[in-house]
Amino acid sequence: MEQQNSLVTYGAARVIITLTAIMCALLEIVDTTIVNVALNDMKGNLGASTSEVGWVVTSYAIGNVIIIPMTSWLSQQFGRRNYFAASIMLFTLCSFLCGNANGIWELVLFRFLQGAGGGALLVTSQTIITESYPPEKRGMAQAIYGLGVIIGPTLGPPLGGYIIDHHSWPYIFYINIPIGVIATLLTLQFVRSPKYGEKSSVRDVDWLGIGLLAACVGSLQYVLEKGQDDDWFNDRAIVLLSVVAVFGFFFFIWRELTYHKPIVELRVLKNGNLRVGTMLSFIMGFGLYGSTFIIPLYTQSTLGWTAQQAGMLMIPAAVTTAFMMPIIGQLLQKGVPQQYLVALGMLLFFVYSLWGYKILTPDTGAPNFFWMLIVRGVGLGMLFIPITTLSLSTLKGQQIGQGASFTGMMRQLGGSFGVALVTTFMARRNMTHRSDLVTKLDIYNPAVQQHVAGIQQSFMAKGLASNTALQSAYQSMDYAISKQAAVLSYMDVFLYLGILFLICVPFVLLVKGNKGK
Repeated sequence: MEQQNSLVTYGAARVIITLTAIMCALLEIVDTTIVNVALNDMKGNLGASTSEVGWVVTSYAIGNVIIIPMTSWLSQQFGRRNYFAASIMLFTLCSFLCGNANGIWELVLFRFLQGAGGGALLVTSQTIITESYPPEKRGMAQAIYGLGVIIGPTLGPPLGGYIIDHHSWPYIFYINIPIGVIATLLTLQFVRSPKYGEKSSVRDVDWLGIGLLAACVGSLQYVLEKGQDDDWFNDRAIVLLSVVAVFGFFFFIWRELTYHKPIVELRVLKNGNLRVGTMLSFIMGFGLYGSTFIIPLYTQSTLGWTAQQAGMLMIPAAVTTAFMMPIIGQLLQKGVPQQYLVALGMLLFFVYSLWGYKILTPDTGAPNFFWMLIVRGVGLGMLFIPITTLSLSTLKGQQIGQGASFTGMMRQLGGSFGVALVTTFMARRNMTHRSDLVTKLDIYNPAVQQHVAGIQQSFMAKGLASNTALQSAYQSMDYAISKQAAVLSYMDVFLYLGILFLICVPFVLLVKGNKGK
C-alpha cells in the first residue's frame, strides 16, 4: 500500500497531472471521430475510393485495440512516465505525418501507428489520474477523467466540420501537434512512475502472446469495421479473419494462463467487481458509440444538414454530461451505491432511445432533439463514472493499470460491435421497409394516380415535357419511399438500443456492492 500511496499527489502538481492526462485522453478520442467528416475531402484529394478511404478510420481503430490490453505490461517494462511520454510523441509525430501524406495507403499506415500511440494515452491517463488521488477521492478522479472520454466523441464532428469548412483536411491532424508537445513536456516534468519490481528480459518477453493478441484483436476489429461493406461471410477475407480471431482468442487465453510472465494478466479478472465492470463497459461502449454514430448520420443523410450543424447538435448533451460528472463524483464519495446510479443511467438511456423512436420523421427539426439529447447526457454521466469506479474499486497498485486496460478495451470493442451491428441492422431493415412500402403502392389506386399526376403537373409547370415530367414524378416518389424506409430503420435502431439497456437494469441491480472496501 505504501508504494501505491506514494503516487498520490497534492496541490498544483495534482492539478497539472490531471489536466495533462485529460488533454491526452481528449486528443486520442477526438481523433477517433474528427476524421469521419473529412473522408469526402480525403477521397477527392488523394484519389481514393470509398472503401479505401474507410481504412483511414479502420486502421486507427485496429492500432488502438491491439495496444490497449498491452499498456499495463509496457508501462512496467519502460516505466510509466517514459512510456506515456513516448506514446504522446509517437501520436504527435504521426499526426504530422498523416497531414503530410501523399497517398491513401501512406495515410492509412500513419493512422495505424497513430492509433498504437493513442491506445496507450487513454488507459494510461486513466491509471495516472486514479493513482494521483487518495482512494476516498477516486469517484471524483473518475468524474474528471470521464469528462474527456464522454466529450471527446461529441467534440470530433463539429471541430472537424469547422476545420473542413474553413481550412483543408490536413489541419485536423496538425491541431494535435502543439497540444502533443505541451503534454509531452508536462508528462516528463510531473508524472511519476511506480516501482514495479523486475522487468522482463528480452528472452522472457511473451512474444507469442503479443502475436496472438495482435492477430485476434486486429482480425476481430477488421471484421467488425468491414463486415457490412463486404457482405459479411460471403467475402473470403471476412471468413478467414473470423477464423483467425476465434482461434487467436482461444490460444491467447491458453498462453496467458500458462506463461510465467504473460503480456496481459488475465488473473486480475478473478476480481468480481472488475468482471462486472468490463461487461458493463462493453454495453456502455455499445450505446455510447452506437448513438454517437447514428444521430449525425441521420441528420446529414436524411435531413441534409452539414457536418458542422450535425456536430453542434450534440454539444448541449456533452455539456450536460460534463455538468453531471462532478455531481455523480460527489454522490459516490457520499456512499451512494454504484449499481443504483448505473441502473438509473440505463433507465435514462432507455427513455432517450424511446424518445428518439417517437420523434424521428423525414423532416424532424433541430429543437425536437434538444431535450432528448439532454436526457442522453444525464444518462451517460450516470453510467461512466459509477462503472469505472465499480471496476477499479477493489484493485490495488499494479492491478489498477491492468483493470483499466480491460475496461478500456471492452469499451472500445463495445463501440466497434455497436457501430457494426447498427450499420448491418439498418441495411437489412432498410431493404425490408422499402419492399413493404413498395407493396402498399398500387399503381391502379386512384389516390396514387392522383398523387403522381399532381407531381407531374408541378414538374410541367417548371417547363418539363409531359413524358419527362412523368419520369421525374416517379423518381420523386421513389426518393420519398427510400427516405421513409431509412427513417423507419433509424426508428428501429433507437427502439432496440433502448430495449437492450432496459433489459440490463435488473441485472445491474443484482450486482453486489462493495461497502466498506
